[in-house]
Amino acid sequence: MSFAREVNRAIRSTLVLWVIGAIIYPFVMIAFGQIVFPSQVNGSLIKNSQGQVIGSALIGQSFTSERYFNSRPSTTSYSTADPKKDEAGVLKTGVSGASNLAPSNSALIERIKGKDDPDPSKRVEGDLNRFKTAGIQPTADLVYTSGSSLDPHITPEAARAQVTRVAKARGLQPQQLETLIAQNIDGRFLGIFGEPGVNVVKLNLALDALKSAS
Repeated sequence: MSFAREVNRAIRSTLVLWVIGAIIYPFVMIAFGQIVFPSQVNGSLIKNSQGQVIGSALIGQSFTSERYFNSRPSTTSYSTADPKKDEAGVLKTGVSGASNLAPSNSALIERIKGKDDPDPSKRVEGDLNRFKTAGIQPTADLVYTSGSSLDPHITPEAARAQVTRVAKARGLQPQQLETLIAQNIDGRFLGIFGEPGVNVVKLNLALDALKSAS
């Protein structure tokens, strides 16, 4: 068998494998995903009653109003800061990631001094005081950020700790909110991995629906 024939066969094999691996296989997987897992393939988007996309079930959002269940803090403001106007430096570690500060580092609880913040303050201490004023016994996930700073979940205990405040702000019965939380608890993955959690974006969307229904 000649050298030219071997080279020709190698080239043809490479082209066939390239077409299969780089074109056919990816498009088959895309089609399979769109048919079997359309929501996950398209980013697990969450829509309101009007069909408008309000976020993703995979990425948290900031809620600080008394009328909503608050999310856990984020070192990157859930990646919503404008890189060109990031005076507080929330994106300096990237769009996802923790502060990587050791527990012994005093900067762990300090908030960066901004232009509209004449007095330095401490973020953790400030949050604790805010929760104390609101009559909330905070859990750890309401005070400390997650490893990615994008976690959309809080523990069921953290959600229940806010029931009295949200019920008072909205004029609802606490039992209504307790039921709403129970309906929005995500269990362990495959029943064994991780811990139960409440997706704050989904919970607050359901909360708005409950308010309009009442």
